[in-house]
Amino acid sequence: MPSIRRGLYAITDGPRADLLDAVAAALRGGARLVQYRDKTQDAARRAAEARALVDLCSAHDVPLLVNDDVELARACGAAGVHLGEDDADLPSARAALGGSAIVGVSCYDSLERARALAAAGADYLAFGAFFPSSSKATTRHATPLLLRQAVALRRPLVAIGGITPDNAPPLVEAGADCLAVISAVFARPDIEAAARRFATLFPDADSHCR
Repeated sequence: MPSIRRGLYAITDGPRADLLDAVAAALRGGARLVQYRDKTQDAARRAAEARALVDLCSAHDVPLLVNDDVELARACGAAGVHLGEDDADLPSARAALGGSAIVGVSCYDSLERARALAAAGADYLAFGAFFPSSSKATTRHATPLLLRQAVALRRPLVAIGGITPDNAPPLVEAGADCLAVISAVFARPDIEAAARRFATLFPDADSHCR
């Protein structure tokens, strides 16, 4: 299984002129995983940004994943891809990206889905939303109990959805290995400082997930 370190999982917030500077700040603040998330149809810009982010993250020894787009992940040399329920299926993504890629999956509020995807070879399991989120509307709400139950699946667990440094500690205590965050990092005036606040929640951040 590809190695994932515990800590902040920074997810980009769509088109922005200062994308590389913003991600660089998050990396300096201690992000351990970065996801390029851009829902626009500007293929040329997205390809150029993804390639630049691969280089930037590699310089920090941090994996870059691409949201939803297996072909873009393959073309830019990303470390892997994140898949939701309406995206490519896991076996197809694995076949396209290879066994060394990180293929993470959204499990929302479903332990049953998490079990099935863990058995199918998912490299991490993401649950949420834990709190109201401005980035993505959802009617599915996860709980810390779900994380506690999912620990038995022996996969890295990612918590997402409205997470801040203030409401995150119970999620880490319940078993979250990574906190996936968009606005609480990238919408802050000091991105590096915002990232560092999350990083301090993981004093053993250089340790690898289960």
